[in-house]
Amino acid sequence: MISQFFVMSQRGDNIVFRDYRGDVQKGSAEIFFRKVKFWKEDGQEEAPPVFNADGVNYFHVKVVGLLFVATTRVNLSPSLVLELLQRIARVIKDYLGVLNEDSLRKNFVLVYELLDEVIDFGYVQSTSTEVLKSYVFNEPIVIDAARLQPLGPASIFMQGTKRMPGTAVTKSVVANEPGGRKREEIFVDIIEKISVTFSSSGYILTSEIDGTIQMKSYLTGNPEIRIALNEDLGIGKGGRSIYDYRSSSGSGAVVLDDCNFHESVRLDSFDTDRTLSLIPPDGEFPVMNYRMTQEFKPPFRINTLIEEAGPLKAEVIIKVSAEFSSSITANTIVVEMPLPKYTTRVSFGLEPGAAGQRTDFKEATKRLEWGLKKIVGGSEHTLRAKLTFSQETHGNITKESGPVNMTFTIPMYNASRLQVKYLQIAKKSSTYNPYRWVRYVTQANSYVARI
Repeated sequence: MISQFFVMSQRGDNIVFRDYRGDVQKGSAEIFFRKVKFWKEDGQEEAPPVFNADGVNYFHVKVVGLLFVATTRVNLSPSLVLELLQRIARVIKDYLGVLNEDSLRKNFVLVYELLDEVIDFGYVQSTSTEVLKSYVFNEPIVIDAARLQPLGPASIFMQGTKRMPGTAVTKSVVANEPGGRKREEIFVDIIEKISVTFSSSGYILTSEIDGTIQMKSYLTGNPEIRIALNEDLGIGKGGRSIYDYRSSSGSGAVVLDDCNFHESVRLDSFDTDRTLSLIPPDGEFPVMNYRMTQEFKPPFRINTLIEEAGPLKAEVIIKVSAEFSSSITANTIVVEMPLPKYTTRVSFGLEPGAAGQRTDFKEATKRLEWGLKKIVGGSEHTLRAKLTFSQETHGNITKESGPVNMTFTIPMYNASRLQVKYLQIAKKSSTYNPYRWVRYVTQANSYVARI
C-alpha cells in the first residue's frame, strides 16, 4: 500500500509528486532528500535503498540520475516496492522515449495520467506498457535526441566513429514518427555487468557475470520473434539444461549457472536448438536474465605498486592493461584507490602525450581518482602518484591503501561470449523487412584489485 510517489533530481528539486492516501506528511520529499544527502549513520557514504524516518518507510532507486521514491507507513516487502519503482521508471521511459528531468517536466500531464493508472489509492494496478495503452490517451511531447547529454543512455552503444543507433532509448513506443509513419525496427541488447576480484599477485579470486538480454520492439502487429543463442550453450551444473535433466549436451563453451525468462517467452525448442520464441509486448523488457560464474577472461588487468621514497613520501604506480581486441574501445573509465589517512598531498605524473585523462586527490575521503575518456583494446596506461604524509611514524603503507576499484563501459563487447546468432521475424508479406539491431555492452559492477 503506497502512500506517496515522487521523483527528485539529484539537486533536490521535486519534479513529480503524487499523494495517494494522505497519511504521510506533505514535507516528506524534503525530509527524504535531507536524509539521503547527509547520511552518516554507520559510516556509510550513501543512504540504503530502504530506511525509516519518523515512522515513515522510504524506498528509493536511482535511475539515470533521477531518484524514484515511494513512501508508506505500513510494513511492505522492500523487494516488491523497489521492483515497482524500477517498473514505473521503465513505463515512463517507454512512453516518453527519453527519461530525464527535461522530458518529465514537458510531459507532466502524461506522467500523472500514467501514475494514476499504475497505482490507485495506493494499490498497484498494472505496470505493463501494453495494458496501459488502453487507458492512457495523452500524447508524449518528444524530446529532440540532439539535445541529449553525450554520455547519456544512448551513447553506451556508440563504438568509436561507428555509431550504433541510439533510438531504442530515445523513441516513444506510442508516438508516431514525423509524417505519421512508424519505422519498423527491433532492438536486442545484451547487457552484462561483471564483478571481478584480483589478488595482490594478479590472480582472479572471484568472477561473476550478471547479464540481461533486453528487447525493445517498434514492430506493428506484434509478429512472432525467434532468437537463436549459441548452440553449445550449457545451463546449470555440468552444462546440462535445467529444463531437461535427461539432456546429454555436456559442458558447452558458454556455461550459465542459471537463467530466467520473460513470461512471453516460449521454450518449446530451447533444449534442442537454443532458440527462444516470443510475441514481444510493447515497451522495453528483459527477454532473459542470466548469471555466470564460469571463469572468463577479464577485459582489464590492474597492476599496482607502492614504494616508500623516504620517511614522509611514497610513490604509487598503477598500470591498466586492456586485454581485448584493438577494434573495441572502452569509455568512461574511472580508477579509484583509497590512500592512507595521513596522506596530505598527491602529485600526479601521466604518460607523455596522454590525452583525455584527468587526475584528482579527494582530500576529504583520502582517495586517489584517475579518469580516462577511452581505452583502445591492446593498450596500456600508467599513472604515477607521489604521496606526501603528515607523520613519519606510520604503519604498513600497503596494508593501509587500496583496494583499487575500476568502473568502465565497453560497447560491442561481452565477456561471457553469449551471442544472438540470428533474430528472425515472422513475415507478414514479401516486402516486410524491418530493421534489426543486436547490440552488446559490458559494464563494471565490482571490479577490484587488492594491493
